Amino acid sequence: MKVAVVGATGLVGSVMLKVLAERNFPVSELIPVASAKSAGKQVEFKGKKYTVVTMDDAIAMKPDVALFSAGGSTSLEAAPRFAAAGTTVIDNSSAWRMDPDKKLVVPEVNANVLTANDKIIANPNCSTIQMVVVLKPLHERYKIKRVVVSTYQSVTGTGVKAVDQMMNERKGISGEMAYAYPIDLNVIPQIDVFTANGYTKEEMKMILETKKIMGDDSIRVTATTVRIPVMGGHSESVNIEFESDFDLAEVRAILEKEEGIIVVDDPANLKYPMPMDAHEKDEVFVGRIRRDESQDNALNLWIVADNLRKGAATNAVQIAEYLMANKLI
Repeated sequence: MKVAVVGATGLVGSVMLKVLAERNFPVSELIPVASAKSAGKQVEFKGKKYTVVTMDDAIAMKPDVALFSAGGSTSLEAAPRFAAAGTTVIDNSSAWRMDPDKKLVVPEVNANVLTANDKIIANPNCSTIQMVVVLKPLHERYKIKRVVVSTYQSVTGTGVKAVDQMMNERKGISGEMAYAYPIDLNVIPQIDVFTANGYTKEEMKMILETKKIMGDDSIRVTATTVRIPVMGGHSESVNIEFESDFDLAEVRAILEKEEGIIVVDDPANLKYPMPMDAHEKDEVFVGRIRRDESQDNALNLWIVADNLRKGAATNAVQIAEYLMANKLI
């Protein structure tokens, strides 16, 4: 496969290169792509240096697949140009997620919707990905009525500028601010801009994307998304109300046998998932599995995943793997 990584010099782009190498994706030719100002820089892949090229050069090279992590406006402009050249684009921005003509895919949940005609495929929001991986098998067994989710999201979700802000604050150094407020020793209950209904764009992404990925508009979702001063990954407190009652042992058994999920749930020995455990892992970790004793047919879960890997790069590579395995590219 001739593979382009668009945004190769960024935080997610660099993880995409790492994941492609780790998973031994069959890259016959790597095309690292970035903005004109980054063209000519070098990135490393499997011990070899590759020169970063411009968008126009990459399109002319007609890659088989292009993994995009370069922001929404770049995706809106460049993804159709790659697609017109015959390239299958897997886009990590929010640009195409809610487009009714584009598929929004988490391979463990809904890869079966993909066809050879899908030339622009959307990678969901990081916090949505880790949640729906857990929701899907439970929805199939008990049918979900409502989900209430509060997130605790890593600064890496914002990018290098936010990581630098947090580290500068820890060292007492003044510098460029990614957020309107200090993040170290603080919690910011805002991710992305506010919309007219009082929810942030991040919260609305979780609400709308969950319904689309699960293929069920009847699932009611409400979200509060929060930025916290951690690096390893995103955490979520998730309350799920089912249509029917459930058996806790069966819930655990369902999750334990699901590919891509690791259950860490042993309160007696203080075992539960934390961002530091998920860091640089591809799985979604679940713990604190317990009944909601205030509501019938309701369950509480704690879900953790590395937002740069399963929440972004790994999910995109898994989509490419599925397309290849099913001869769709």
